[in-house]
Amino acid sequence: MTILDEIVQHKRTEAARLPVADISPEILQSAMKSRGDQRDFAGAVARFRPEGVALIAEVKRASPSAGIIRDDFDPLALAREYHSAGAACISVLTDQRFFKGSLEDLRNVRRSVPLPLLRKDFIIDERQILESIQCGADAILLIAAILGDAELGRLHSLAVSAGLAVLVEVHDEHDLERALGCGARLIGINNRDLRTFKVDVAVTERLARAIKSSAAKNDILLVSESGIKTRADVERVKRAGADAILVGETLVRAPAIQQKVAELLANDAESLT
Repeated sequence: MTILDEIVQHKRTEAARLPVADISPEILQSAMKSRGDQRDFAGAVARFRPEGVALIAEVKRASPSAGIIRDDFDPLALAREYHSAGAACISVLTDQRFFKGSLEDLRNVRRSVPLPLLRKDFIIDERQILESIQCGADAILLIAAILGDAELGRLHSLAVSAGLAVLVEVHDEHDLERALGCGARLIGINNRDLRTFKVDVAVTERLARAIKSSAAKNDILLVSESGIKTRADVERVKRAGADAILVGETLVRAPAIQQKVAELLANDAESLT
């Protein structure tokens, strides 16, 4: 059993403990309306097109491969620094067992910064979509590799109908074909193989070429995830066609976070002026 298999197995156990309900589009839409304060995640990313690249900065305590990333980890201080430094959106890891995150982190970050928020977790059940709305997410992550075609399509449709943005994560051509097939317009290319944890930025280059040849290419926002450590890495994925980068460990480890954000973004923020 790989670590990904173990994570998914645990998520099924977690999801089974959530209140049992028939999660209809109407229930999700009502929850979003009741919450209010809807922030446009996709719009925040798209603002930087075509000259710049948007930063989705991640609040991340730990990972199975790296362990604890920062000893003095403070999710609220981190989120505020990201905001001040020019991040377009913030991703919050909410998995507790494997990444040491929490839904409370998501709630608190929402109260602390005005940026759109992505709930970064392993979503496998529609009850987790309702939970995401209630806890302050403007977008959720769906990982194609852990969902069957019917599950991916159903969860994507439910989330979109509720007004959530959905980042569909892919790692290979098969995942990408399925993401396009479910109508995904926000696609994250994970340069990390979640089964082996090997990281290769060339994955973005390869899959971005496939997206450029698709009929939906003009409607897709492309996010490159994992392995982005330097401005050279940013330039590389930007040339490939990435509209945004999702960066976690590199920023969380940085002694001077705002300085690291400035290094990664360079002049991209100036493309808005």
